[in-house]
This record gives sequence, structure tokens and C-alpha cells, in this order.
Amino acid sequence: MTLEVELPESQHEEHDAEEREDGPRERRRKPLWVTVPLCVVLGLLAVAVLTPLTVGTRIWYQARQDERPRSDAIIVLGAAQYNGKPSPTLKWRLQHALDLYRDGVAPNIVTVGGKAPGDNYTEAGTGRAWLIGEGGVPASKVFAVPVGRDTLESLKAVGREFDRHHWESAVIVTDPWHGLRSKKMAGDQGIEAAASPTRSGPSVQTRDTQFNYIVRETGGYLSYVLLGKSVQVPDETIKRIRIDPSGTPGPSGTPGSSGTPGPSASASPTR
Repeated sequence: MTLEVELPESQHEEHDAEEREDGPRERRRKPLWVTVPLCVVLGLLAVAVLTPLTVGTRIWYQARQDERPRSDAIIVLGAAQYNGKPSPTLKWRLQHALDLYRDGVAPNIVTVGGKAPGDNYTEAGTGRAWLIGEGGVPASKVFAVPVGRDTLESLKAVGREFDRHHWESAVIVTDPWHGLRSKKMAGDQGIEAAASPTRSGPSVQTRDTQFNYIVRETGGYLSYVLLGKSVQVPDETIKRIRIDPSGTPGPSGTPGSSGTPGPSASASPTR
């Protein structure tokens, strides 16, 4: 004798629905060996994209600030000099530092920068001579630190100069896009640093050049923070300017129309 039990139709439907739900859910599950590496890769990609964007945004923001707190000294970062004469870039920085000094931002000015092989003059010495001779700043208030071919090397020397004078704070004068990296490096040397950038020169001429400088400085900043290294960020001062012995300005407004190399034409990059 066979006993047949007939389940209610509603139970059949519920049972079939559970099977349909459980089936796809089990098929959608991925093993951990796939999920974990995928999450790691996506996380690394996010860091690789977001980190430069964040740094670039900070550089852009810092470039638009003009910080002028009362400080112990004004630091003028180096740029090219030609036979003891400031290049346009260096002169803009020196003039800006002179304006800050006259406004009472700081009682002292520190000029920075060494010299290229074969040069007779340093960037720091050239800047100091200009501030004293052209700017009328007392010699006792201008200090040259003729050391360094990049920002980090120069600011390490400046840190030692600050220790010698028991100074603590400074306003850094440089190009706008260089402000964030310079402040970071100065801070690591124990200097409470602000930045007051110049507003003249090729680095601020067009949106294209501004974007290029931001990209370069982003790489420079990350190189310093991650690797502890300073990179030389090229600008117009990296070009070797040819100077004839007479120092006659060329047709483009730069010294040297004859094509003869002069005895001293510092071609250091922006620092």
C-alpha cells in the first residue's frame, strides 16, 4: 500500500522560490583569492591617482597665498646670475624681498645659492650685492649663504645660519609654485616658514605654463616627501646664457648676442 501525501501548493511555491534565490547567490560569491587582490589593486590605484591630485591642489592653493607674518628674516631663494648681475628671475625675487623688508616684515634678508662650475660669482653673493648697492639695505642686515645647487642643499645651509643667529621664523621669496615645497623643506630644518611669492616671470604667464609648473612641482614635492631627495625643477633659468666679454645685451634682451660664452653665467634651475 502506498501512502501519498500531497503538500499544499503554497509550500511548493515557497520551496521553489528559496531554491531560485539560493542558487544565484551561491554562484555570485567569489573566492577570497580573487576578492582580496582586487581590493588591494583598486586601493593602490586610488592612492596613485588621489595623492598627486591632492598635492597638486595644495601647490595651486599655496601659490595664491601671500604670507607676510612678522619674522626674523626674509629668505631669497637663488636663481641665475650673469657675471655678478642678477637674472630677471633673481631680480624679481630680490625686488620683492626688498619690498617686504621696507614694509617691516623682517629686519634681515638672507640670500641663497651657490655657483655653477666655472662661475666667478655665487647667486647668494650677487643677490647680497644688489640689495646693498641697488636696494640701499645696510650690509649688516643682508646675509649671503653661498651654498647649494638645489633647494634642499641650500635650505640645510640656511638652517645652520638661522641656528647661528638664534632665528626661528622666515618668509621665503620664490616662484609661486615653489612655495609649498620650500616651506616643507625649511620646516624640516627647524624654520617656521611662510611664503610670499613673486608675481612676475614665465611661471605665471599663461595657464599652460602654470599647469606645467604645477605638474613639475608635484613630482618635486613627492620626491622629497617620499624619498627625501630634492629635484631640480627646470624653468627659463636652466638655459645657458651666452655672454660676450663686453656684456652687450643681445637682441632678445638677454646678454650675449655674439654667441661667445662668458666667464660666468650661472644656469641653475629654479629652486
